[in-house]
Amino acid sequence: MERNALLNHEIVMASSDKATSKFITQMKKEGRLVKIAPKIYTTNMNDTAENLIRRNLFFILGELYPGAVMSHRSAFECRPTNDGHIYLTYTYTKKIHLPGISVHLLEGHEALPQDYPFMGGLRISCSARAYLENLQTGYTRDGVAKCLTQATIEEKLDKVLQTNGEAELNKLRDAAREIASELDMADEFQRLDAIIGALLTTKPSKILTSTVAEARALGEPFDSQRLNLFGTLMAALNEREFENLPDPNETEEAYNNFAFFESYFSNYIEGTEFEVDDARQIIETRTPMPARNADSHDVLGTYYIVSNRKEMSVTPTSADHLLEILQHRHRIMMSARPEASPGLFKTQNNRAGETHFVDYQQVRGTLKKGFEVYSALRHPFARALFMLFMISEVHPFADGNGRISRIMMNAELTAVGQSKVIIPTVFRTDYLSALRQLTRKDNPEKLINAILRVRKFSYNLCGNDFNAMRDYMQRCNAFHEEDEYILLF
Repeated sequence: MERNALLNHEIVMASSDKATSKFITQMKKEGRLVKIAPKIYTTNMNDTAENLIRRNLFFILGELYPGAVMSHRSAFECRPTNDGHIYLTYTYTKKIHLPGISVHLLEGHEALPQDYPFMGGLRISCSARAYLENLQTGYTRDGVAKCLTQATIEEKLDKVLQTNGEAELNKLRDAAREIASELDMADEFQRLDAIIGALLTTKPSKILTSTVAEARALGEPFDSQRLNLFGTLMAALNEREFENLPDPNETEEAYNNFAFFESYFSNYIEGTEFEVDDARQIIETRTPMPARNADSHDVLGTYYIVSNRKEMSVTPTSADHLLEILQHRHRIMMSARPEASPGLFKTQNNRAGETHFVDYQQVRGTLKKGFEVYSALRHPFARALFMLFMISEVHPFADGNGRISRIMMNAELTAVGQSKVIIPTVFRTDYLSALRQLTRKDNPEKLINAILRVRKFSYNLCGNDFNAMRDYMQRCNAFHEEDEYILLF
């Protein structure tokens, strides 16, 4: 990086490079940099050191302690405690004071392959490791403990069971068993094993400290209002005939060109905005932009799925298979965002504006009932549009629901050799409005007509020439965000 480019960043870290160190010293003399903590400088002369540290905390920690693992309670919370404490497993034990933050370095095992990559040089303990760490015995210091309470751990495990079933809880236990000896946490595994065993039996157990062992409702509840909506959409779709539009992108190069824009627009709609050339470089080099690691991985993860014709040809054959496909694709797509619980259904309710999505305890049941409706649809386009709406309406994950709904839609089309659908930026308002019309007014016609329109636009996106495809979309206003533009084709 050019040394002058350092001044474009809010935080500048000290460097062992002599030229860079000299440059920083000069900038301090000129008043363009100010030191706010050891090895930490800022170009922002207006904000407080506490705010600057908190806003850039993970970048700073990654620079100061490369290879450190955000562990114990911090692995679950992904932020400092209310009092400013954060816990990292590192090569030695030490407490570091930064403005507004107390960094607790805990000597322990280096990052495992299963641990999640995070910002800069940091990692986050994988779920199995985090549960073991939080079952360590320890003392409360400064009014805060490095571990969550056992009651909190039990509640978290119960949410895993409620939302993802016994298989996921057993999978977590198996993963913990595999790494316990490597981490020297055999005792912690025994506690975890006992808690999980108690949760799975539904019988009272002396080891449990919370109310999670109380009797559970039998079966899997579902959202009956959403099921009525699904029936309304199914009836409207089965009343109509839809044109077959075979995928014109038969070569791998053409299919990948389409997949690039599919990933680009699907992320742009959700607020992950890149210039086309930047996104293309990320995908071609498989290298994220340093300052936007997670955003870059969003684009890469989406592209990885939609450019894989074999993966995109997989459609659900049963209700359980539907859940497996959703979790598998979400795990890939959101791999760089551990805070989004990649591959796991949501454990708390979510909403968008006035729209409250399906209750987290009803996700599995609603999707399974929805699959029964999906199975009654005849035309591939009808199944694709239904899948789009169902996933969007249930909103089964903490994040990434819009992208996964469009992936599932296009998988239905790819599986039968039909042309996929792209929702360009200029069509975002029309698209979201059409979804709301069905959600709030039981009117499926606007959604059907909107996706039919954008389907015809998408059918024209073909060929091995990337630039020609982009030029065509520019002529169609595809990249415009302003409301006065409309989609042309």
